[in-house]
Amino acid sequence: MKSRYLGRDKSIHDNRKNAQKKKTGVLLTNLGTPSAPTADALRTYLREFLSDPRVVEIPRLVWMIILHGIILRVRPKKSAKLYQSIWTDAGSPLMVISEKITSKVSKDLCNKGDEIVVDLAMRYGERTIANALNKFQKKGIENIVVLPLYPQYAGPTTGSTFDAVVNEIKTWRWIPSLHFISGYYDHPLYIQALANSINEHFQAHGKPEKLVLSYHGMPQYFLEKGDPYYCFCHKTTRLLVEKLELANDDYVMTFQSRFGKAEWLQPYTDVTLENLAKNGCESVAIVSPAFSADCLETLEELVHENKAVFIEAGGKDYSYIPALNDRDDHCELITDIITKQLS
Repeated sequence: MKSRYLGRDKSIHDNRKNAQKKKTGVLLTNLGTPSAPTADALRTYLREFLSDPRVVEIPRLVWMIILHGIILRVRPKKSAKLYQSIWTDAGSPLMVISEKITSKVSKDLCNKGDEIVVDLAMRYGERTIANALNKFQKKGIENIVVLPLYPQYAGPTTGSTFDAVVNEIKTWRWIPSLHFISGYYDHPLYIQALANSINEHFQAHGKPEKLVLSYHGMPQYFLEKGDPYYCFCHKTTRLLVEKLELANDDYVMTFQSRFGKAEWLQPYTDVTLENLAKNGCESVAIVSPAFSADCLETLEELVHENKAVFIEAGGKDYSYIPALNDRDDHCELITDIITKQLS
């Protein structure tokens, strides 16, 4: 009789212990991609992307007239040609690379023995944040960690991701624990991974006259309103330059991908490359620390468009250093960020 009760008590204890083990869902996010390199797919994607008030801060009525009356009539066809130039048999490079990162991080986290589910979502386009969170909900996940794969916080990227997460979860009857990681621009492992990739490139191709650190651009107006992105980019640059032991004349920091007629963060990448070439600089290597995975802005804009600018202005040797992508040191960084958050 006594042993029977002891067995029952142990069973109750085990059930309580299992109940106390919270399931954790880790959601990695990136910007997004059209479903295909076609004008129709680009129109759908750009409509969602450019309708986000975090991305375009023009008064809604005015912007909707411009967006639907002009931009969505002209830009999809042009953008489709650019996407066609980088599209692979496996699909969009951004999606394919982000999936590889997710797979590696999932394996690393699961090896730690915790009950963790890792998924990937995109802010715009297919594989939505709402769908990923709903999968977590159906699995009974009680603890959610969201890591947008943008090293430097910015309202149009990280801030917009937070909006999408909250807009979904606020509709739920029961709210799980939520941990939102807003950036890792100065994380030692991030700086080390960047330095590793650049040094490896230098060893394979030689050190150029100038290293160009090209970050994604942003309207100057955003900085004036308090967005910290510009400052975070400068902090990343300072730490990276120190790690690489570069002199002031060895590098230049720039901003790419400006859109429209408004003033954006400067100096501009294309203008800088043109000026470097015209002033006698013959070789550059360019890298974009703001991108965790290669995409249109790197594979087309940096690899081809800006190379043409540099060569046409008199430059001779132009090389692109890939984003960190699914490098082991990059995935170890992401795993470290999440592990520390969980603990």
